[in-house]
Amino acid sequence: MTDIKTYSVQISEYIKQAILEGELNPGDKVNEVHLASKLSISRAPIREALQMLVQDGLIVSIPQRGKFIAALTAKEIQDSYFIGGVLEGAVVASTITEFTEEDFSKLRSVLDQMKYLAENGENREQLATLDNQFHDILFSKTDNSLIVELSRRSCRGVSKFLLFKYWRDIFTTKEVYQRHKVIVEVLQRKDPVAIEKCLREHYIDAGRRMMRYGVDKSDIHKQA
Repeated sequence: MTDIKTYSVQISEYIKQAILEGELNPGDKVNEVHLASKLSISRAPIREALQMLVQDGLIVSIPQRGKFIAALTAKEIQDSYFIGGVLEGAVVASTITEFTEEDFSKLRSVLDQMKYLAENGENREQLATLDNQFHDILFSKTDNSLIVELSRRSCRGVSKFLLFKYWRDIFTTKEVYQRHKVIVEVLQRKDPVAIEKCLREHYIDAGRRMMRYGVDKSDIHKQA
């Protein structure tokens, strides 16, 4: 069982990478037999990996049709970003007094790396990692595991992950840097109301831009 779990984690990461690289796209059917053959592994850990991704919201399972990479409508994308902004804004506003100079130093370090990418125009793929690091720091002071999980299952995990390849179309690297720079500036004021408003608007704006990539319900899983 331990081996299956270990393989399952590796397979789930493989599938996630395939999504990020565009090899698997929202709405695509995930074929267990094909994966087993391609990775030269039994189907047991693949089934386990797919179930993990179902729980994460990245894969949907449709009875008698199979498992598919999650696909979101424009409304679902917009709603998920709105939820993400509300949750993150509430968390950070309620924990801002616990942020230390070390925490702000970590945020500025991530910001400096974003700035470097913006000025040198290279390795845009690093933005996803830097963005996650930045927002993980913002959540680092809460002990409310439920709100973290809800946030992860909304835009922090599902929407942002599934739609990452479109970032280059809606945000320049410079915009990514500037958007996060604004957040740090507001955080440093330690005004809970301003922080909540800033983060909520940060996500609402992203959701408004991203919703153009929503899928029509009638087209979802049409290849099944």
